Amino acid sequence: MCGIVGAVAQRDVGPILIEGLRRLEYRGYDSAGVAILGPADRLQRQRVLGKVHQLADLLDAAPLTGGTGIAHTRWATHGKPSIDNAHPHICQDEVALVHNGIIENHQLLKESQLAKGYTFNSQTDTEVIVNQVHEYLKQGSDLLQAVYKTCQMLQGAYALGVIATSQPGRLVAARSGSPLVIGVGIGEYFIASDVFALLPVTQQFIILQEGDFADIRKDQVRIYNREMVQVERPIIVSSLSSDVADKSGYRHHMLKEIFTQPRAVADTLEGRLAAGLVVEQSFGMNAGEIFDQTRAVQIVACGTSYHAGLIAGYWLEAIAGIPCRVEVASEFRYRKLAIQDKTLFVTISQSGETADTLAALELAKSKNYVGTLGICNVPESSLTREAGLVFLTHAGPEIGVASTKAFTTQLTALLLLVILLARRTCSDPALEQKLVELLESLPGRINQVLELNQQLEQIAQRFAGKHHTLYLGRGTMLPVAMEGALKLKEISYIHAEAYPAGELKHGPLALVDDDMPVIAVAPNNQLLEKLKSNLQEVKARGGELYVFADSEVVLETPDEIHIIPLVPVNDIIAPIIYTVPLQLFAYHVAVTKGADVDQPRNLAKSVTVE
Repeated sequence: MCGIVGAVAQRDVGPILIEGLRRLEYRGYDSAGVAILGPADRLQRQRVLGKVHQLADLLDAAPLTGGTGIAHTRWATHGKPSIDNAHPHICQDEVALVHNGIIENHQLLKESQLAKGYTFNSQTDTEVIVNQVHEYLKQGSDLLQAVYKTCQMLQGAYALGVIATSQPGRLVAARSGSPLVIGVGIGEYFIASDVFALLPVTQQFIILQEGDFADIRKDQVRIYNREMVQVERPIIVSSLSSDVADKSGYRHHMLKEIFTQPRAVADTLEGRLAAGLVVEQSFGMNAGEIFDQTRAVQIVACGTSYHAGLIAGYWLEAIAGIPCRVEVASEFRYRKLAIQDKTLFVTISQSGETADTLAALELAKSKNYVGTLGICNVPESSLTREAGLVFLTHAGPEIGVASTKAFTTQLTALLLLVILLARRTCSDPALEQKLVELLESLPGRINQVLELNQQLEQIAQRFAGKHHTLYLGRGTMLPVAMEGALKLKEISYIHAEAYPAGELKHGPLALVDDDMPVIAVAPNNQLLEKLKSNLQEVKARGGELYVFADSEVVLETPDEIHIIPLVPVNDIIAPIIYTVPLQLFAYHVAVTKGADVDQPRNLAKSVTVE
């Protein structure tokens, strides 16, 4: 949930650490801090409750100099946002540590440390780690041994960066359940929770694997596995550019990412289609063998990715005739499972580091699934390493916390999967080519929808004083409505919820009045007439309706109904197309209300804790 940056170099690392934190701001945070081993190997620290630029201002006024340091942006879990709870944490001015994750047994460790005379200055679970490292150093362990012994005592998830005054020029890192990478420079090394943080200083990275420890110095790095056996991890060269954080003239990253969706979808399709057919090896060299055996699908994901899974569930059953169950990862992993024979397990994650999704995948690998498939946007992620089959969406880095292009590219990937499974179950030989043609039309159709931007900006003004909104959809439009409601609540802080339109009379109608706007998604499909009846129920209660409708749909247009017309589109790809104006609408409402669009309060981009 947080951001880690660290460095051991022959130059002052302060500016590198601050720039790294800036590039991790998209992950969400409430405080920031830096600790550097300075002159005479003395620990220097500066922390702020607030934004990285405030930390940078403090360092500009009073620089912290030195070649070894760690930095952190914190998203509060244990303890409220405050300077005392901000990282790095220091023990007796001798050890400094940054930590991502959650230590589940921190209270027991704290009680033991209190008995030994340690004091606590924060409410965090992290402070027990730095105290324990200090204790082992006091007993004669070197820094690597001290961190290793400490980690043996920890229950939970962690990524750590640790420095100590007694061992200058040395940085020890460890990971279990939270991502961490090493950046490789010339006579210098870096650590970060995301390669994106280090792109200005290197394109070469070592991805630490689960349970790894790294002993890092200016001229070398040694990596050890969980048994403390030295291992070699390959150096990969990232294809990302250091300027991907640029807004390219857009007001916010989110707006840029909405408008780059045509390119993102086209990039996701590139190389995956040939001669009107889907290239099966796009999902892995042995994908065909696994798909041949697949008779059911289990999809597990969180948040926006869960909504993508719900839409895929409709597609799998309607197009491929294959039963599909879709579940939230945090629920799936804690219940007893009854697995249908020959089920393919599918996980979806933008970051590939979502803690609940990774835990569900780990559980699935121990069960009798025919195979596991990960759909992900980050090639260096844990998900891509752990899943049996992998499909990489090519959305590019997504900086805004509220996911947009990751969602539409996930849907694109899922429809490719549906087509491949339908190849084995459908008797219509022309079906695949028809579906491929629809996929190829997506970039152009999304561009058409983006032309509604100005109209949606005007409509958003009407929501400046609103506090609640109800979204309605039927069929595949229900997950679209759910995703639209999620976007609105995420970035505008308007309470929004989605319901099946047919469920109005089973409770939600009680909420409808002239102060509760209702947003409906109305493509021209077989459920349209049913939806029209549901809209009449809203009108009869004085509700104000906003309907995203096929331009060929005829609706009454009294004052209570505001119609946003969309170009006619095939029902199969309608969920992708109708999602885009809901994203734009949520964006403009948030701007109207003066919210922090790219970094909404209380949220983080990469959810690496339960």
